[in-house]
Amino acid sequence: MDAGFDALKTWEAVREFALSLPETREEFPWGESVAKVNKKVFVFLGSGDGGRAPGFTVKLTDEDVHADALAAPGAEPAGYGLGRSGWVTVPLREGTPAVEVLCDWIADSYRAVAPKRLAARLDGSRPE
Repeated sequence: MDAGFDALKTWEAVREFALSLPETREEFPWGESVAKVNKKVFVFLGSGDGGRAPGFTVKLTDEDVHADALAAPGAEPAGYGLGRSGWVTVPLREGTPAVEVLCDWIADSYRAVAPKRLAARLDGSRPE
């Protein structure tokens, strides 16, 4: 068991990455943080309020990536019918993939909803 896993630190890292993507802004509909591009949500950033684990929800259109995300501990298709469109909710807990993998999923979700001109600018956007 990895006693060093810090869900809040991981959440902050994925939030920071999401907000670093081209022309992204953060909004707070329904009391939760979301990252949007071109007025479209590409990641819901659940902070863990209400006794739930911090986590996020992303849209993954590649079948293999979608399957990998669903294999993360506690991951499931998103509620409210979003799961049918490829949205996956990933709680941040023991056994969660590395931040780099989580950021890849967020980038994939961004590509799924961003205009092509913005999605093309992603190369090299991840901080070292």
